[in-house]
Amino acid sequence: QVQLVESGGGLVQPGGSLTLSCAASGSIFSINAMGWYRQAPGKQRELVATLTSGGSTDYADSVKGRFTISRDNAKNTVYLQMKMNSLKPEDTAVYYCNAKGRTVWGIFYNNWGQGTQVTVSS
Repeated sequence: QVQLVESGGGLVQPGGSLTLSCAASGSIFSINAMGWYRQAPGKQRELVATLTSGGSTDYADSVKGRFTISRDNAKNTVYLQMKMNSLKPEDTAVYYCNAKGRTVWGIFYNNWGQGTQVTVSS
């Protein structure tokens, strides 16, 4: 099994910053890509930023230049972070971490974290 646990959400004023973190652990053999998605009330879940194993990144147009995605590998855990600057009220949403790859048994996984709330408001 592969577990994803997010942290770092909260309430921030417009123009402020937050850093989200996602810890991926478990029976991971490989991670092909990790990413952040978000879902605002009444809207569909949308891609925010992704990072492939090769280091390629992709950002939603609405966050380009404001958000930065990165990855750190520890002994048994992979950490995905997203630094969010110049936050706007429209960034308010539940943010989800996603990871795709293969387990040690060769089984493909496409897993989600439980989500962390980000609220941008004065």
